[in-house]
Amino acid sequence: MSGIYNQFIYQPILQLLVFIYNHLAFNDLGLAIIILTVVIRFVFLPLFHKSTKGQMVLQKLQPEVEKIKNHHKNSKEAQAAALMELYRRHGVNPFGNFLLLIIQLPVLIALYQVFMNELSGTLFATHDFLGLIDLKNRSNLLVGLSVAAQYFQGRQLQLPQKSGDGQTAKINQFMVFLGPVITFMILLNLPAAVALYWLVTTIFSIGHQFYIIKGLTQESKP
Repeated sequence: MSGIYNQFIYQPILQLLVFIYNHLAFNDLGLAIIILTVVIRFVFLPLFHKSTKGQMVLQKLQPEVEKIKNHHKNSKEAQAAALMELYRRHGVNPFGNFLLLIIQLPVLIALYQVFMNELSGTLFATHDFLGLIDLKNRSNLLVGLSVAAQYFQGRQLQLPQKSGDGQTAKINQFMVFLGPVITFMILLNLPAAVALYWLVTTIFSIGHQFYIIKGLTQESKP
């Protein structure tokens, strides 16, 4: 199993990063990581688009979800059936984000291992980003920017949600703050290369979410 992972996931990602570094990024590892991140996001774009759009639709459905839960509060079976029918009518999968995480998890692990294992080798002549940040060491700047971007992404995702005091709404608000905290804890002692990848993929997500929000807003207009 490890041989399959190494041959079809780890090595292709590493070789792509080396190629970008040597031929497209002017021997700047930071630029190479940015380009690699964008390439990977475009590869997963159809899955991300479906999952993110579904998550935003779920946010808009929260008032109806709360009504169903209150109406069927004495019957978990009836509540579950009504919720699944609601999701079916609107074409969303409440487990879409979990499935997306499972699909991309091997790629995320491979990226992490590449950044952790290969920076100490001889594949890259330099490990700088624009000659300013040593990507082998921790960067407080990139950690701070990643945390701020994660918070903005979470806030942006809450925009389509209607106000309410339901339990789900409270959980969603809590997640807005939990995301940045987790980001800080993960990146605090990792090489700046990991933080740079995290920052770029979060910025990509912000732009993608903006595009989806704009489309949903136009769809909702009479």
